Amino acid sequence: MASNPPRRSILIINPNTTTSMTESLKPLVDSLGFHDTQFDYFTAPSGVPSINNEEDAGVSANACLSALKERRGYDGFLVCCYSQHPLVPQLRTDLHANGFEGKVVAGIFECSIAACLQSINADETFGIVSTGKQWEHILGAAVAGILGSDQSSRYSGTETTGLNANELHTAPREQVDQRMKVATKRLLKRGVKAICLGCAGMAGMRQVVLEACIEQLGAIEGPRIKVIDGVVSGAVFVQGALRALS
Repeated sequence: MASNPPRRSILIINPNTTTSMTESLKPLVDSLGFHDTQFDYFTAPSGVPSINNEEDAGVSANACLSALKERRGYDGFLVCCYSQHPLVPQLRTDLHANGFEGKVVAGIFECSIAACLQSINADETFGIVSTGKQWEHILGAAVAGILGSDQSSRYSGTETTGLNANELHTAPREQVDQRMKVATKRLLKRGVKAICLGCAGMAGMRQVVLEACIEQLGAIEGPRIKVIDGVVSGAVFVQGALRALS
């Protein structure tokens, strides 16, 4: 009789202090059906309620790292901030320095870009829908760092809603949906074939982006646009990496 697969443990990290954002991640992760994996959730104990720039990211990393020292026993860690968040390399370094080898640490930004590129052809492009306008430059530079080129033919840019991450959950729903759709349609005019949800606060908003695709491109072409949720792609990546390493 085959033995049961080992039960894995993954810590989903929200590096800002907004607990409602952490709660919004749970249904997405649960929907993946990874019954052999224990998912736990961590919200930054201090720092910032919304990560709106690279300075906020640094503050949030400092606030999280010391608190995470008591949670090094997890098999995998997923940092849910859509940026090249410094906590990702810092946590890897901390785990290695303290003898916790074989751990998987990933960020949703890197995971979603990888998923995006694998979902479209080599001659097709992707774009990102994000929050404040400052992310257009920040994410453009981050994508260039991953792809190794400031002028990558695969990346069509980032369009933004003008809302901060926490406002995605506090602003009126109709306003949030409308801004998401407007930003999406601007990307579609650039010819993108895949769109990344460029904020952990956009967890669960994939349907809104799909609706915008149908409104812009019609009932046949609209559903063909790939919409990548960073939290989903991140959880899938960490789970898969742990399987590959076991």
